[in-house]
Amino acid sequence: MEPAPLTIGFLMDPLEQVLVHHDTTFALMRTAQERGHRLLSFGQEALFHQGGQAHARAREVEVFEQQGHHFRVVADREVPLGVLDVLWMRKDPPVDVAFLHATQLVEATGGRPPVYVNSPAGLRTANEKLWALHFPELTPETLVSRDLGQLRSFVEDAPDGAIVKPVDGHGGEGVVLLRRGDRNTPSVLELLTARGRDWVVAQEYVPAAREGDKRILLLDGEPLGAILRVPLETENRANMAVGGTPVKTELTARDREICAGLAPLLRREGLVFVGIDVIGDVLIEVNVTSPTGLAELARLEGGDPAGRILAHVERLAVRG
Repeated sequence: MEPAPLTIGFLMDPLEQVLVHHDTTFALMRTAQERGHRLLSFGQEALFHQGGQAHARAREVEVFEQQGHHFRVVADREVPLGVLDVLWMRKDPPVDVAFLHATQLVEATGGRPPVYVNSPAGLRTANEKLWALHFPELTPETLVSRDLGQLRSFVEDAPDGAIVKPVDGHGGEGVVLLRRGDRNTPSVLELLTARGRDWVVAQEYVPAAREGDKRILLLDGEPLGAILRVPLETENRANMAVGGTPVKTELTARDREICAGLAPLLRREGLVFVGIDVIGDVLIEVNVTSPTGLAELARLEGGDPAGRILAHVERLAVRG
């Protein structure tokens, strides 16, 4: 039996900017359309609240697999968010004040809320760099600080050096590897912390990072599959945004143990679709805002991971 057509909103970055064969949001939109659902696209700047309910200035669209001609606007109108069956929260980082305000606005529907993927409250709770701190048994030795002396001591004590990154960074921006005795360390730490005003995350470097950074996609706490992002020879970062190459990989027993450790909290926070980063045997990050890798997983593994995600969301919408 075919599911009843749903009205699905995508709060996202401009549709004009997506890369058709890479963008996870676009893959979800294309699959939703194939399953007969109506698509509405809007940015967080299009949100407003009036008359007791949240609205968005939204575009109803059709999508196509031709870069540069990949969507058509069917209609452009103001829509109360309460008419949506599902709202995908897919705005890319940074998670700034505007992002947090958007998560609050979309909850103020004045009545029946849509199914949120992911939950606005969960997005506020699960900072992508800090939420892993709840699982110290799964992560490398980590320091979060803005104290320059404390950070420098951590780098000097780390056997293979330390990865240091901004708390609110994304796409590999600002991620550096610092090693014992590096004369650049004080200057780099001053830059990353804005001379001690901003917190940064420092983690002991895991040498297995040269082999790649495993992105595992989870649906309702269960792994959909994984890709291995292999860094360029000239890079320490494996993010695809900075040239990392996705290759086929397998889930290990340790990977499944990490997923099982996260699953109860992911479900509790309404974090339905999540991407975690694992290097070697340790968890590095939990990505909840707009995790990527779905298109690459489908190409490397086959199957229909986007279809599995949409089928799950359809079930949530029916129960809702």
